[in-house]
Amino acid sequence: MKTIPKPAPSVNLKNKPAAGNATILDVARRAGVAPITVSRVINQSGYASPATRARVEAAVAALGYVPNTLARSLRSRRTHTLALVLTDITNPFFTLAARGVEDTAAEAGFTLIVCNTDESEEKERRYVQMLLEKQVDGIILVPARGRIQSVRLVEAQHTPLVLLDRRLPGHRVDTVRCDSVGGAYQLTRHLLAGGHRHIAMLSGPKGVSTADDRIKGYCRALSESGMKGGELIRRGNFTCESGAEMTRELLSLEPRPTAIFAANNFLAIGTLRTLHEAGIPVPGQVSVVAFDDLPANLLVEPFLSAASQPAYEMGQTAARLLLDRVLQQSPSPPREIIVPPQIIVRQSSTFLKHPVSS
Repeated sequence: MKTIPKPAPSVNLKNKPAAGNATILDVARRAGVAPITVSRVINQSGYASPATRARVEAAVAALGYVPNTLARSLRSRRTHTLALVLTDITNPFFTLAARGVEDTAAEAGFTLIVCNTDESEEKERRYVQMLLEKQVDGIILVPARGRIQSVRLVEAQHTPLVLLDRRLPGHRVDTVRCDSVGGAYQLTRHLLAGGHRHIAMLSGPKGVSTADDRIKGYCRALSESGMKGGELIRRGNFTCESGAEMTRELLSLEPRPTAIFAANNFLAIGTLRTLHEAGIPVPGQVSVVAFDDLPANLLVEPFLSAASQPAYEMGQTAARLLLDRVLQQSPSPPREIIVPPQIIVRQSSTFLKHPVSS
């Protein structure tokens, strides 16, 4: 008896899933495997032979399949998303710190959302609220000021939190920061050792821990030398414009300061530009030091004496602390990691030829 071959099954184009609307079952049928195998290949969570993996990947590409990360996050109760809330992403210190956070998060399979507050408490609050609504797994925060409203919002949702660069006095939370007091103390001692006695300090807003701590270190060094520094302290914002404005005001004083300590790199840029515009050589007439180094791509050659912070490593450390909180099963006491700055002496500060008595 002659066997008549069965016709090949026809493809019903009406029932073919549209690109982007395919399900894991559609991928499994096309690849000729079980749905659990598709899941293993996509999530890299189990063994699949090279041939099977190739069939699944081809089916995923052909159907335009997009895994349902929302459903997966509902099962795991994680979104695999972290957030970094910065005060000024244009500042090279925060740019490097953000890269450290991002690289560490990516290695752990987490996506990073970066928000910029421009030192605004209101923007900070809005961003934190939005991030909590998106159910991020954890937040790294550079506080815009010394208030704790945003921190309380995060803690109320039991979302892991790490503070970066700045501390919140009287509030215990995981923190990664540089030793601002110690670094400012050492830089001021360097200027004093060079014979300077009229040393001005340009710092940031009151209530910002980095601004307050750097003034504290400066004043400690002066006090140990039997000097007072209050009359030469100026406060503004951590911006180039603020540095320029405060420097212009200092240049009108008599006697004029022989050295200026800028409490961050943007303030230092404003100071150096103003001195250049006024025809005042650095360090010939005024020495300049800064907390935070300037990136090499902004200068023809290294010039500024500075307390250099390991920004990238600080970002890495903050991300690791946060991932510990996200992934750990049992709570642990808050941790504070304080890293020492590296004091780098360059051409912008020098010894006075004729030291001035106090």
